[in-house]
Amino acid sequence: MISHDLLDSLLEFRRERNWEQFHTVRNLSAALCVEAAELLDYFRWARDTDINNIIKLQQAEIENELADVTILLSYLCHDLGISIDDAVRKKLELNRAKYPVEKAKGTLTKYNKL
Repeated sequence: MISHDLLDSLLEFRRERNWEQFHTVRNLSAALCVEAAELLDYFRWARDTDINNIIKLQQAEIENELADVTILLSYLCHDLGISIDDAVRKKLELNRAKYPVEKAKGTLTKYNKL
């Protein structure tokens, strides 16, 4: 997801401020949800036709929220010893099995209803 050098910089930033003590799995998970909700807030109640304009007008703010989500997810994966790349690969394989192209293509139907 992010480079090892960038992760090292994030960990150093956190370590310099002695924030590891606050970064429990529960706190990081909660903060991740909050930051994801802050991202969603830019689009809440927007019409689909307004989305592109919102992105254009608020791009810097949206980028900041995405960065916050990525930072928190990176801390969480690091602290749990999880490779996000490996986890995504595994999940992709699970999703391939649950949503075969011949059944899932072009539909929003959940896998257990296909």
